[in-house]
Amino acid sequence: MSVPSAHERMLPTVGVVVLTQGTRPDDLDRGLRSILAQRGVQLDVVCVGNGWEPTGLPGGVATLGLPTNLGIPAGRNRGVSLVTGEYLFFLDDDASIPDPNFLRDAVAIVRSDPSIGLVQPRVVDPSGLTPPKRWIPRIRKGEATHSSAVFSVWEGAVLLPRSVFDATGGWAEPFFYAHEGIELAWRVWDQGLRAWYAGNLEAHHPVILPTRHAAYYRLNARNRVWLARRNLPAPFVPLYVGSWTAIQMLRWARNRPALSAWFGGWREGWTHDPGERRPLSARTIWRMTLAGRPPIV
Repeated sequence: MSVPSAHERMLPTVGVVVLTQGTRPDDLDRGLRSILAQRGVQLDVVCVGNGWEPTGLPGGVATLGLPTNLGIPAGRNRGVSLVTGEYLFFLDDDASIPDPNFLRDAVAIVRSDPSIGLVQPRVVDPSGLTPPKRWIPRIRKGEATHSSAVFSVWEGAVLLPRSVFDATGGWAEPFFYAHEGIELAWRVWDQGLRAWYAGNLEAHHPVILPTRHAAYYRLNARNRVWLARRNLPAPFVPLYVGSWTAIQMLRWARNRPALSAWFGGWREGWTHDPGERRPLSARTIWRMTLAGRPPIV
């Protein structure tokens, strides 16, 4: 094993968790190589196979094969224990980082502003398709290049200090898929920090409809209820769920199958255990309100 030089010991250390089911080998290879090309940081990279034993990967990447698909949040969490670093970076297998200085610059954002506890980059389709507005995690979307504090994150490329991640309790494993980025952002805010959308940083991801997942509508609704039950003080739970129920009824009023599946998940959200409950503090809710997004919508 080589001994790090004095210069290398001064570089930020980043543990990288790349999650995959092994179904997109070309995309996975592209994403891993974009990470290994990063400059100005020390890397510790693991590829977690969710129901797949990773093989054929570039050198310098550790692997963890999970015998079954545990879901996206749990898969990411399993990888965290296998990497070291002051910072953690999570990358999905269909995402990549075009700029080799990306991680260095993302770390610099956190180090330059102690109030920032999480960074999500701007997301761009590498083929030139117009990115969907949902990739900008703001109510008032504005320009994609505009940076701001946010209250949810697109989960495909996220960096945060490891100490902050540990304090959040990790990704919400019961969710399996959908809305785990909202809970992570809320729990960053609950530490007196801010989740930050960095419009000056760029990640690549193809434009793909989220409804491609068969369980999209059900999990979208179930996890919306669980998000409230896990994280909001009791008076806010019906307000938050009620506002989103009204929004979805308006959004999918002409899509009866979607609405039926959504309400199936909605009922499941109230009748099944969402896991650990950690309500946001009154101070956090006040800070979020002052910043423009009280947790009722």
